[in-house]
Amino acid sequence: MNGAAPGDGVSFDLTSRPWLPVQFTDGSQGELSLREVFARARDVRRLVGDLPTQEFALLRLLLAILHDAVDGPEDIDAWAELWAEEDPFTPVAGYLDRHRHRFDLLHPQTPFFQVAGLETANGEVASLNRIVADVPNGEPFFTMRSPGVDRLDFAEAARWLVHAHAFDTSGIKSAAAADPRAKSGKVYPLGVGWAGNLGGVYAEGDSLRETLLLNLVAADTGTIRAADGDRPAWRRDPCGPAVAEDLAARPTGPRDLYTWQSRRVRLHHDHEGVHGVVLCYGDPLQPHNMHRDEPMTGWRRSLAQEKKRGESPVYLPREHDPARAAWRGLAGLLAPRDQAAAGRQEPDAFLRPRILDWVARLVSERVLPREHFLRARIVGALYGTQQSVVDEVVDDGVAMSVVLLHESDRRFGQAAIDAVDDADKAVRILGDLAESLARAAGADPEPRRSAARDLGYGTLDAPFRHWLGHLRPDHDPRNERRRWQQQARRLIGRLGDRLVEEAGTAAWEGRITDRGGWLNAASADLRFRSELGKALPGPSATDETSDPGEPTTEKVHA
Repeated sequence: MNGAAPGDGVSFDLTSRPWLPVQFTDGSQGELSLREVFARARDVRRLVGDLPTQEFALLRLLLAILHDAVDGPEDIDAWAELWAEEDPFTPVAGYLDRHRHRFDLLHPQTPFFQVAGLETANGEVASLNRIVADVPNGEPFFTMRSPGVDRLDFAEAARWLVHAHAFDTSGIKSAAAADPRAKSGKVYPLGVGWAGNLGGVYAEGDSLRETLLLNLVAADTGTIRAADGDRPAWRRDPCGPAVAEDLAARPTGPRDLYTWQSRRVRLHHDHEGVHGVVLCYGDPLQPHNMHRDEPMTGWRRSLAQEKKRGESPVYLPREHDPARAAWRGLAGLLAPRDQAAAGRQEPDAFLRPRILDWVARLVSERVLPREHFLRARIVGALYGTQQSVVDEVVDDGVAMSVVLLHESDRRFGQAAIDAVDDADKAVRILGDLAESLARAAGADPEPRRSAARDLGYGTLDAPFRHWLGHLRPDHDPRNERRRWQQQARRLIGRLGDRLVEEAGTAAWEGRITDRGGWLNAASADLRFRSELGKALPGPSATDETSDPGEPTTEKVHA
């Protein structure tokens, strides 16, 4: 039983009831309805979901609404008009009124993002743990909900419902009654929700207004497909328990993809809230070669999949590494082409997120000023145990001037990419020093090398973000890179000093290594200074003079 009977007047209208958690530009927080979040987008700093992945899923929902409400934008000129408008989201209010019945979470015939009357063959109603991602089945972690979720209010249930379609885990699930995929009442793994495949990337502005517009890709962009009939889930016929009949011809564009019904869901509720869920597989979507459809992820060429599938090229979403800060993957965000591959006339090994291609076009065609500032935000889920649980959630970003994305003037973007390479070289040399000191002392070198590399990247993290955030169109990118090299050399040099000082008596006495030479702390230090000087030219590593604006070492370690 659903708890509240159809026709009993229970309703939760997402267009008028507050359910979207936001942070306002003054730092305060609150919840807004769909109508309010567009009307007050200029005053909203950002969405603040229960998890970063929830924020990503909700943003895509808002983008689908906006794309459909403005029916476009058709081209870059239409986008520029929206950008210049005092209130670019005026059409949204009327749009939500027209489709209001499809945004009722509890509607008896067309509940939002659900299937009315959905049930399994044995009538099972599962715990809400199935859709609340911070309570994995059987193993709660980082949660105040232990040991599980008994009830949710309607606002939070709506958020987790959107998140489930985007990021639900894989694994064996109960089959919906009348689903032809059922085998003994089960459907075997069909993959995670669509967004769970992605290394999510989007452009974040100073306000939700800016963020929505920056990610509103025009239909004439050329890199993302959008059919004339592209429409979101609420403008399609309600889903049944089985796969959609027109699946072979979809997705039709971003409106369809941002609201992809990867699951079949029914929330069980009473008058006070939600107390159970039926969660089954919905419309599967394979991630290979979706780079012309999905703008919010980078892509990598997969030679293994090309061999397996007998086609070329094959691109897969480029997932995030939780151990790697966003700035260390800057090349994947900034470089529009793989220059080496282009020279060999081969498909690119990597494709940057199409959403950044779009922003690059706005800059190159002078719709956005070169000094405009944004944050390339990265969000993703990493799954474990055959994708049946969420192991980690990635949330990071890189703040930068959009001049770094300029396609015809790549000096700034290349300087930033080269600066990351400088940091990588410096950290590798610091790791080599730690390895040498360990060998000189007769200790296992790998743990010390790994710890030194972590220390190096941790120390450079804040200074690099500061340097990148202050790179401006009126700067000389070559001079700015040299300034970064000098700063990185000082910081890594000081870490080297500390490693040598703490090396211990055994390392200073030294020993003959398995490579046949004598190694001690002094010789390791000399080699470190030489290699660092070759990699990062500049003043002495012991020079204590700081560049203007350089964070202090104390702040870096804080």
